Amino acid sequence: MSLAKIRLKPREDRRLRAGHLWIFSNEIDCEATPLTALSPGDLVSVESASGRVLGMGYVNPRSLISVRLLSTDPQTVVDRDFLVRRIRTALVWRERFNSHPFYRLVFGEADGLPGLIVDRYGDVLVVQITTAGMEKLKAWVIEALDELLHPTGILLRNDTSIRALEGLSSYVESGLGEVPPEVTVIEGSCRFQVALLEGQKTGWFYDQRPNRLRLLPYVAKTRVLDLFTYVGGFGIQAAAHGADHVTLVDASERALAYARANAAQNGVGERVSTLAGDAFAILKDLRDDGQRFDVVILDPPALIKRRKDYEAGLAAYQRLNQAALALLPDEGVLLSASCSYHLERHALSRLVAEAANRLGRGLQIVEEGGQGPDHPIHPAIPETAYLKVVVARSFIGR
Repeated sequence: MSLAKIRLKPREDRRLRAGHLWIFSNEIDCEATPLTALSPGDLVSVESASGRVLGMGYVNPRSLISVRLLSTDPQTVVDRDFLVRRIRTALVWRERFNSHPFYRLVFGEADGLPGLIVDRYGDVLVVQITTAGMEKLKAWVIEALDELLHPTGILLRNDTSIRALEGLSSYVESGLGEVPPEVTVIEGSCRFQVALLEGQKTGWFYDQRPNRLRLLPYVAKTRVLDLFTYVGGFGIQAAAHGADHVTLVDASERALAYARANAAQNGVGERVSTLAGDAFAILKDLRDDGQRFDVVILDPPALIKRRKDYEAGLAAYQRLNQAALALLPDEGVLLSASCSYHLERHALSRLVAEAANRLGRGLQIVEEGGQGPDHPIHPAIPETAYLKVVVARSFIGR
């Protein structure tokens, strides 16, 4: 099949030769390329300014990221078999380190499938498509997943706001079979009931799994405060591993209802309580009441979604961490996380240290973490390395 050609401007092939998969609209030689004549999702061949073939991918002339490469081999045929091969490779990797079928199966560009996210919940798969090119391949994606895993159901959670940047509509629907409204996730020794149709993201946050386990050595015989808890991932594991009491905080009463049910299911309901409301307001109320917690967990949503929001988001992270540290006694532990790609890894450590300094507290950073191995990082695409976690010990004397 002959593909339309995308010709780059001079010297705009450097990132691609370094392994990147994106081509921005301002890197394309529009005089040599009929970009506006192409439809979103069309497969294209990509050439340097000198005519050297760099690979093939799919195009969206309406998006800032105009092309996403699928292969550096221009002879690659993108069809159902191509998707089977790529997804099988991702599956083999996940099965190496997961004893239970609960993980992120496909992580977009990092797995060579830009625009595609697949989370596995046992016999049910949740698929999220974020680009026009992958939307065009949707039927083959479903067929490939069915061939490899024979799921009882595939849910398409295509309701993320990023789809609007690609000119795509928002929808949630069954892609295959019967999709239950809820599933059970097994993590460590705990089980969590999560909602697939109405839960956050795809229902669960697999990326934080290693950090939930990272926290466990610090929680025995402690009082724990878990903010932005969702359905209790961090806090219930803490209770199950010896915390005396855990307070779960979230803005969603629906999420907290799941958290309470999960606490009961794991036999720790009597040691878990919940507070619904804004985290900043609850932190202030707890401090005014003289409350103290031995461990505080901060896992907020992305507070810096775009580069232009950096200063406001940074200030929010600073306020949040300072308010959390103010509730810690001597020898208290803070786990602070950020899923904002735009907040640099060193910036999270720095703002936690600055927050402690403003309170006149000593601080030691004892561990740092990131996303789990089912969220691999593409070395040429820093955007795939988004999750940062700091575990710090606060102490009074300096």
